[in-house]
Amino acid sequence: MLAVRWYLRFALSYRDVEELLAERGLKVDHVTVYRWVQRFTPLLVDAARPCRHRPGDRWFVDETSVKVAGRWTYLYRAVDQHGQVIDVLASTRRDQAAARRFFTTALSHGRRPIEVTTDKAPVYPRVLDELLPEVCHVDAARENNRIEADHGRWKARRRPMRGLKRLRSAQTISAGHAFVQNIRRGHYELGIDTDPHARLTAAFTKLTLAI
Repeated sequence: MLAVRWYLRFALSYRDVEELLAERGLKVDHVTVYRWVQRFTPLLVDAARPCRHRPGDRWFVDETSVKVAGRWTYLYRAVDQHGQVIDVLASTRRDQAAARRFFTTALSHGRRPIEVTTDKAPVYPRVLDELLPEVCHVDAARENNRIEADHGRWKARRRPMRGLKRLRSAQTISAGHAFVQNIRRGHYELGIDTDPHARLTAAFTKLTLAI
């Protein structure tokens, strides 16, 4: 859990985590660290689900590009007005089917928005008319700066990586990064009674017992 937490929280490569563990007398290969991250991140997210706050009712949605196995793919992301990352979805395509799939999973978190802000991609009006016909759709210039700024945190985390090889890895790591970001911002009933700097450690300690 320490290795997984370090990797999801800090701008580290798997080899960096291997070295940090070695300094503490723990000899672990970087490939093992990768397998731990892939294995335990979804379990941590699922275990924490009952403790998660409901998303707000104003959503900011956008997609950013990421290279997987040398090819550009797309990462759909959404945040609410409180800065909670609602959901992420890695997709090989940037089309109506991908947008529909993203909104379907995002809506499973328990709140239908009253307002959704996107860019001017033509797929969004169609998908919103289908899934959220009552919502107010905003696509004016610069109205989506909130999610654009949040993309920057994901991009900063991605820099030390030596490239993503599989779409599944991109999904797991981006979801894990969002999960850690939400805990640190207080969007889970986990570690909220501790110092903000120790919140993530306290949350992972509790979740470790749950899984």
